[in-house]
Amino acid sequence: MTSVVIAAYNESTVIGRTLDTLLAGATDGELDVTVVANGCTDDTPHVAARRRGVRVVELAHGNKPRALDAGDAVARGFPRVYLDADIPVTVDVIRTLCAALTAPPNPGAEPPLAAVPRRVVDARGRPLLVRAYEAIHGRHPAFHDGLFGRGVIVLSEVGRSRFEHFPDMVADDLYLDSLFSPGEKVIVDKVSAVVQAPFTTRDLLQRLERVRRGNRQLRASAGRQWNRPDVRSEDRSAWLLRAVLRAPWLAPAAAAYGTLTVIAEVRARRAGPAVWGRDESTRAPAT
Repeated sequence: MTSVVIAAYNESTVIGRTLDTLLAGATDGELDVTVVANGCTDDTPHVAARRRGVRVVELAHGNKPRALDAGDAVARGFPRVYLDADIPVTVDVIRTLCAALTAPPNPGAEPPLAAVPRRVVDARGRPLLVRAYEAIHGRHPAFHDGLFGRGVIVLSEVGRSRFEHFPDMVADDLYLDSLFSPGEKVIVDKVSAVVQAPFTTRDLLQRLERVRRGNRQLRASAGRQWNRPDVRSEDRSAWLLRAVLRAPWLAPAAAAYGTLTVIAEVRARRAGPAVWGRDESTRAPAT
């Protein structure tokens, strides 16, 4: 049985779509799904509970790491899937990712401990600056081997044993990425997760600022708090050297990317401690 843990904070507009997509085609007993509604003031728990076989856990306060821990505490099986509430993936995607955890990449090698799908960004109908940013960001080499930025991560039982609890930090996917060597994680290109780009430039900047604050907090605390000094470092020139120089026709988009990145970095440095947040522009009610 594969267990799926979804931390949900006021996700009533998207959680039903995510669950319906996931459960369609699943066989009886194939998926053990837990939605942890943390600090919700909307209808998220009731929307989730209306889906057959979905376990709902309610927490009084909004805190994603504690929600993930609470979901882990009641989950019954492995592999363990951590799925964002706004990322609809099918059961076939989950099956493929789980199968990848049983397939050694080379003869004599151990199977990977973590798997993620290919990352696809939907930027249709977004402003020009948002589309320009995503045209460059989607080519960043970090996405070629990193577990982050996809909204879904699958761990084997051995992989999940690498840590006890999620750290109380924003960058949970960067944290998971740091736990595994390159040979222990796999990006499965034949399946994908669709990530929605923000619908406004303002929301994009807020997202970028939040990510930078969270990543900086994690890197600063890594060695001191949980003995992981090898968190992936920030490569400030990778997007230019390995994305733009290989596709020079993207130079105008690169100018927008660089400008937005600098603005977000300045804002992140001036802001206080990283806090949980999200892009409200992509939480429009499903139609």
